[in-house]
Amino acid sequence: MKKWIPKVWKVWIKLGIRSLKDCKINFAKSSERKINFAFKVGTTQEIKQGNYFENKVHNFKIAKERIENVVVYPNQVFSFWKIIGNPTEKNKFKKGRNIVNGTIAEEVGGGLCQISTLIYVTALKLNFEIIERYNHSVDIYSEEDRFTPLGSDATVVYGYKDLRIKKNKSFPICFSFKIDDNSITCTVGSEKQIIESELNFIRYENKVQKRIRVVTIIDNSEKYESNYGIQ
Repeated sequence: MKKWIPKVWKVWIKLGIRSLKDCKINFAKSSERKINFAFKVGTTQEIKQGNYFENKVHNFKIAKERIENVVVYPNQVFSFWKIIGNPTEKNKFKKGRNIVNGTIAEEVGGGLCQISTLIYVTALKLNFEIIERYNHSVDIYSEEDRFTPLGSDATVVYGYKDLRIKKNKSFPICFSFKIDDNSITCTVGSEKQIIESELNFIRYENKVQKRIRVVTIIDNSEKYESNYGIQ
């Protein structure tokens, strides 16, 4: 029965269910307040070249503009999709490369997973509370092609999979981005110094079951787990 329901209907149903659950959550929103972000911690990743390189960079710039307008105050939740909105052509996004069900596909808003991954890794470095995050179901990269360590990805699918981070510090923070010709940097700025945590990803491979389990270690403590299929 589900296969006969149009995709757009499925998304709106999912969004409706989420809205009911979200009504009591204090989400971070756009703010006009100017804050002196004296302390900064960042993460840089390579932007992979390809057929959709220019479109991907375009999508990055749209996301950058929207995210940088948001100040996350104490006990607020940063929601990727609450800030970005529906990644459609009407909302200025272009087609790009996405990983869908373990395969490469063309979709409007393609490439945004790299933005969410950068935010996720930077948040891990600062030991923020991760309340929603999904890894890709299949590891499609070789070690030579990987732009981020296995276990550090944060895939996002509008209406289905969000990246949500709770601000557990006593002062506001803001995410900002710098986009160069071949790289993109995500930075967290804050009024007070945040000690950067030691971050490691420990990989366990089961070749018989064709599965990989990655444990995220923050300051020598196991925090999160990611599971992947092997192609």
